[in-house]
Amino acid sequence: MSTPKRRIIPIFIPHSGCTHECVFCNQNRISGALAPAISSDVQKIFFTATEHIKHEDIDTYEIEIAFYGGSFTALPEVQQNDLLCTAHELLSNFPHGAIRLSTRPDCVDQVTVLRLKKYGVSTIELGAQSMCDEVLALSRRGHTSNDVKTASQIIKSAGIALVIQMMTGLPGDDFDKSVYTARQISSLKPDGVRIYPTVVVSDTKLYEMYCTGSYKEHSVKEAVALCQVLALIFEDAQIPIIRLGLNPTDELSGGQAVAGAYHPSFGELVYSGILYHIVAAQLQDIPKDSDIEIIVPQGQTSKMIGQHRCNMIALQKEFCIRSVQVIEAADLFKLSDTKTRRVN
Repeated sequence: MSTPKRRIIPIFIPHSGCTHECVFCNQNRISGALAPAISSDVQKIFFTATEHIKHEDIDTYEIEIAFYGGSFTALPEVQQNDLLCTAHELLSNFPHGAIRLSTRPDCVDQVTVLRLKKYGVSTIELGAQSMCDEVLALSRRGHTSNDVKTASQIIKSAGIALVIQMMTGLPGDDFDKSVYTARQISSLKPDGVRIYPTVVVSDTKLYEMYCTGSYKEHSVKEAVALCQVLALIFEDAQIPIIRLGLNPTDELSGGQAVAGAYHPSFGELVYSGILYHIVAAQLQDIPKDSDIEIIVPQGQTSKMIGQHRCNMIALQKEFCIRSVQVIEAADLFKLSDTKTRRVN
């Protein structure tokens, strides 16, 4: 039997339920949504996303309704239940239906999580952002690192998948603190992580801090170098990274990302850099004018080649290689398994 085709249907509720105004946040700009969705919006979005699916094919699809952009469990309970009930009913005809939502660590308790599970919530994304209390306070998060640990334990104990979101480059953050955060998150054994380097978005407190010079931006170059280290920490812990960098939107690409680590292909830059360094370390003693093959895990060819073939060009120039070919191997599962061999 073939694996069902996965389809995530994002429903944005920007700022809904948020109990604090974090310095970096303007969810309307980040998500591209202007107003939080209500039940009728959920229905319209769902039907638009699934209208092409024939009744006889529904068993071949894994449909997930995902509530993003706000702190779902901080919404009034009536509003939560209304959205969840609508989503649950819409998914009733899909045998592989699921609900995902994002929320704050200090808005999670056992009673709430059990109620969410009753409506079919199978994944909760927790906005930890940092495991350093100083960084959390300077970012006006309104929760502590202990709140992250407690919420994670409650979610996992309920049998719900846990995804933890972290940010780099926040006020007060630095390389060592981000590495510490990654290691602390790894110890919580989430089912996945998202890494979002800080982007200065207009109409935020961080933008004001940036303009007055009290906040120094986290550049793309700095963030890529840092995230290469973080990615390998999570890979070693066998925790998949669901996303690296903000999802590009017309708002952000159109100028609302004023400064910071915004790049439409940020994740590609990170993984390409990791693979380049792995390969370069293996080529230190290779003779000039060699022909080499690079063996990468499946699906990693484009990252190894790099944007505009930048990795291939750089390798040939740095090591005076005559030719280089990239081959995928089904028995390689980690980026760090990438290997090279000389073929002449």
